Parts: sequence; C-alpha cells; structure tokens
Amino acid sequence: MNPQNTSTNGLVASQYEKATFGTGCFWCTEAMFETLDGVQAAVSGYEGGQVKNPTYKQVCEGTTGHAECVEVTYDPTKVTYAELLEAFFRSHDPTSLNRQGADVGTQYRSVVFYHNDEQKRLAETAKAELDKSGAYPKPIVTEISPATTFYEAEAYHQNYFAQNPEQGYCAFVIAPKLDKFRKVFKEKLKADGVH
Repeated sequence: MNPQNTSTNGLVASQYEKATFGTGCFWCTEAMFETLDGVQAAVSGYEGGQVKNPTYKQVCEGTTGHAECVEVTYDPTKVTYAELLEAFFRSHDPTSLNRQGADVGTQYRSVVFYHNDEQKRLAETAKAELDKSGAYPKPIVTEISPATTFYEAEAYHQNYFAQNPEQGYCAFVIAPKLDKFRKVFKEKLKADGVH
C-alpha cells in the first residue's frame, strides 16, 4: 500500500467521503463539525459562485455568488451522511433566507452542496421531512445544489475558533452555539475531546 494514501490512523484516504455545508459564518460551522467523531477534517472555504479564487473580501461584498461553507472529510464507517445532515439542520436556522443572526447576505445562505446522487437524495428527503414535521414555524429555505469548485479560505480562517477563543465573536457567538451543539450531539463527539 502506498503510504502517501494513508492517514495517520491507517485508513486509506479513498475510504473518506466529502460533504459540504453552509450555515452562515464558516467559523461556527467548522468548529461544530470538527467535534464529531468520524470527521477527519473541516475546512473553511467558499463555493457556489462564479468568481475563480475568490478572496474573503470579495465574498463578503456579496457579489461573487459564493457561500461561506465548510468542506467536511469524514469516515462513513463512523459517521453517516444522514448524521452530518442532522448536525447541519440542527446547528443553524434553515428557515432564514440569506442570513444567520447578524450575518446578512447570500454568502451566509443555508446550503448543502451535494457530491453525488445519494447525498442529493438524502438532503432533499431530510429537508422535506423537516418541513412536513412542523419542526420549524416557517418553511425551510436551504439551497440544495451540486458541489462545484471549493476554494479553501485564507489560512487565518482555518481553525479560527480554536485559535481565537477569546475574540469577541468567538466568545459571544460561537462558544454558546458550540456548547449547545455538544449537548445535543454528545453521543457523536470525539472521545478524546480534540476538535
């Protein structure tokens, strides 16, 4: 076996799958998904727009069409795509069009970028079932679109919460959301507490 295709835990890289979600600010999304057992990596970036190699500044202007999102690399033997979808829908307001909290604009839209037909089917089913259940007082507006080119965000955005826990937005917005997320998904969290 080629050691370059093997991760530190011995799992062949091709056994991992990708999932891409936008729930508003990617700092929050990344911090939450990184805590789940089976998630190998959660990378902040931009997807769904028409500008090649967009910068954070360009995306924040709301003119590129990109959403702030996180590309999740996961081990499907430890966490299923359906479980990731549950985490996605429960970690933000999927009924809020082009905004999450104080973050406003199409770059903060609720979006699932699916990587294959099965992910598309599961995302559409989850959205329809949630709408039908009445779990939310308003209709779910989550966009479900095919994955396009994912552009990794600038280095200072990666692991932002872990590296800046005392920063105002992290302390007052991300930390409470992450605490709530950990309580809801306590059986799905990494045992070692690493995130």
